[in-house]
Amino acid sequence: MTNFDQIKGKARENAGEAVNDDEMAERGRAEHAKGKAKEAAGKAKDKAKKAADDARGRFAE
Repeated sequence: MTNFDQIKGKARENAGEAVNDDEMAERGRAEHAKGKAKEAAGKAKDKAKKAADDARGRFAE
């Protein structure tokens, strides 16, 4: 699952490197990292929900 922030950040990072703009490249790296963090948080949330659903299912039996 690729996050839009990851794609946008990577594009900005590559553009910054292409035009030798260190500030733009760094903003791109930060956006890319933000996207990765959002993705990881989403995956953790999904795993927690699944674990909670599984636990509820075991106790309901």
